[in-house]
This record gives sequence, C-alpha cells and structure tokens, in this order.
Amino acid sequence: MSKVVVITSGKGGVGKTTTSANIATGIAQQGKKTVAIDFDVGLRNLDLVMGCERRVVYDFVNVIRNEAKLQQALIRDKRVENLYILPASQTRDKDALDPEGVGRIIEELKQMGFEYIICDSPAGIEKGAQMAMYFADEAIVVTNPEVSSVRDSDRVLGLLAAKTSRAELGGPAIRTHLLLTRYSPLMVKRGEMLSVGDVLELLGIPLLGVIPESKAVLQSSNKGSPAILDETTDVAQAYLDVVFRYLGQERQHRFIEEEKRSIFGRLFG
Repeated sequence: MSKVVVITSGKGGVGKTTTSANIATGIAQQGKKTVAIDFDVGLRNLDLVMGCERRVVYDFVNVIRNEAKLQQALIRDKRVENLYILPASQTRDKDALDPEGVGRIIEELKQMGFEYIICDSPAGIEKGAQMAMYFADEAIVVTNPEVSSVRDSDRVLGLLAAKTSRAELGGPAIRTHLLLTRYSPLMVKRGEMLSVGDVLELLGIPLLGVIPESKAVLQSSNKGSPAILDETTDVAQAYLDVVFRYLGQERQHRFIEEEKRSIFGRLFG
C-alpha cells in the first residue's frame, strides 16, 4: 500500500528540502520504491540537492498539463536503487498546481508501485504548500528550535487538520511527526535556543528525531549528494535514526544532550 508523506513547515530555511532528500534516500535504501516530488514551483531545489539538475528534461507541471508523460519526467537516482525524483518547474508559478492534476499524478505513482511518495513542500502556507499536503497520509513537520519557526509550524498543523482531502472528506486525521533540525545542545544549555522539551510542549506532536547543527549539511548540498549517504557524519547518523524510526524500528533519540568528553578531550579540545 502506498503512503503519501508531506515534508512541511511554515518557515523557510528550516531544512525541508534537505530532509526530503535524506528521508527519501534512506527509505529507498531499505528496499522501498520511493519518489520525491518537488512542489516548490518557480524555484526548484530538490534536483540540486539530489545532484540530478542536469538530467531534468520534463517537470511536474509538464505532466499536470499533459505536455509529457509521467515516465518522461521521473528521474531515476544513479546511486540508490528504487529512488526517483519528480522535479518542479522553474518557469511556472504555483498557480500551475491544482488538486485534480496533483491527485491524478499521485494516483498514477501509486499504480506504478511506489510505496512512499515524499512531497517536498515550499515554505509558507499558501497554495503551493497546501497542494503539497492536500493528499497526504502523514506529515513530517520540520522545525528549528526557535520561537518564530515553532509558531509557523503550529499554523501548519492547523492547515493539516482543516485543509486537506482527509479533512474535507471526514476521514482519519493525518498522522503528524516532529523533526527538529539545526539543534545545538550547547546553545540550549546557554539559554540561546529552545530545548526539545520546549518545542514538544508548544506543538504537542510526537518527536521523530533531532538533526544536529552541522557543516556536513551544507557540504552535502553543494556536492548534490544527500548527507545520509556518508554514514561517517553525525547528520547521516541522525537521518538514519529518523528513517528507521519512521519505518517502525525502535531507536534511542540521540544528539539531544551535550556529548560528554573524556578528560583528554577536555584538555586537548
């Protein structure tokens, strides 16, 4: 059975596209046929993060407008079997997306055997973001540990409860998960950042994982290779934890507390 998962938040720059790329890659690595759809029409960044920007011929909007077939627009990842990307258009605006067209494509992806359809939402709460979440079964709400990001995520939770296909049809509520990104236990200790507990209290949804602040995120994005592919980094380990946890495995939450260093570490930095 296919599952449609939206990666969303109200605020820009919190790591939605990075998260979409890493979670889609991680799920595909576990043998699940997975597609990541870029809903950020007019900007299009998912293909850059995934390193396939030179392979884009047709895009999401071309398929919606019947200018190309879905198979022509899908890009198969060269590194991970079972992973595909459906890029956004850079030359159209978000009005090019409509419920009928988006629903038709998602249904076609289900018929093609995709087990996980990851929808990379644009920032904000306008039409593009609403289209990304409209057909979702589950939502991963990406939040930075700072007040404005948490407040915007709370508004997104309201949309997930009221402005989706499930809400309109009176179906079961969308299952929501919290992913906390750019987290620094040291800054929390100094009182410069909200703690995990603070964010959980404010949003009231289950914690899927914590992604630490790390240079590896920027480095992987610049290389066009999802960070999860380099398992030596803390970010890769964090995203792997998130993927396994999402797929139902028990994983202890890491990167929440400041790492205790040995006496040699304290002496020599």
